[in-house]
Amino acid sequence: MSVVLPKFEIDVPLPVPPKPVAEADKLKYRTKIIDALKAHNAVLIAHYYTDPEIQALAEETGGFVGDSLEMAKFGARHDAQTLIIAGVKFMGETAKILSPEKRVIMPTLEATCSLDLGCPAKEFSEFCDQYPDRTVVVYANTSAAVKARADWVITSSIAVDVVEHLDKQGEKLIWAPDRHLGQYIKNKTGADMLLWQGHCIVHDEFKFKALEQTIALHPDAAVLVHPESPDSVIQLADVVGSTSQLIKAARELEQQKLIIATDKGIFYKMQQAAPDKELIIAPTAGEGATCRSCAHCPWMKMNVLENLSSIFERKGVDVSVDPAIAEKALVPLRKMVEFVNS
Repeated sequence: MSVVLPKFEIDVPLPVPPKPVAEADKLKYRTKIIDALKAHNAVLIAHYYTDPEIQALAEETGGFVGDSLEMAKFGARHDAQTLIIAGVKFMGETAKILSPEKRVIMPTLEATCSLDLGCPAKEFSEFCDQYPDRTVVVYANTSAAVKARADWVITSSIAVDVVEHLDKQGEKLIWAPDRHLGQYIKNKTGADMLLWQGHCIVHDEFKFKALEQTIALHPDAAVLVHPESPDSVIQLADVVGSTSQLIKAARELEQQKLIIATDKGIFYKMQQAAPDKELIIAPTAGEGATCRSCAHCPWMKMNVLENLSSIFERKGVDVSVDPAIAEKALVPLRKMVEFVNS
């Protein structure tokens, strides 16, 4: 039986980039945020892909910067009763599911993700229903409703290990939503996987030819690539890994120049890990490229000091997840956490 793999194009306008802010206003916003965190028993938790000034503020105020799983785990174990999630909506949902007793708020709930948008829950569930004998494994970059339909939720840092574990048990899989990460996992494990055809608009823009030309200009550089990138780009990599794994590699590699194929928001923490190294962003312009994102997620850009400073004064900032969906989504999320801790 032939399999038709669904592919949903992202047909939504990208958010308008935020306007530049004067340094005096930034200082005013920072002061207001710090005071609000103390007054509301809140902690700021930011993703690696947010702007450096957001990451720096999270660190300075006793908060956290990390990947989506690390963010949720930090929030669950922190004493604060309010979690401010600077990232995109699925991260806020995951934090709320793992910490239902806490208030989880975001600078804007409009900050979404092309992977989330490209995997609608209804259509994905209908696709899964066609293959009831397959184990459903989804990426953390999905809505709570998609997670609720899954048997496993995984991050890029544990994706290969989890799929190897399932493959050894003889399980056939459905994978969603990122087709590039899915193909990478399939290549590494040899597992029987049906791949949902979603993509990240940031990583999808890295192109083989442009990267090859950049490598020629910097032959002494190591190439670090996130596995949400196209396979041809991955083939040029010295290191392929999650955000945390790429930061670790930047610190440990002997090369003094690093070409990075992931969201350039990672440079803040990567430069901390390897302060003496030169970081070069992989190109998203040139032949065959569109530069819709220019290596920085447009939804991550929506997290700015201004909307953070007024977060306790506005309505529509609370993350909520339907209790029935949260209960179902918690099952595969707990599997993920237990697998990491085992």
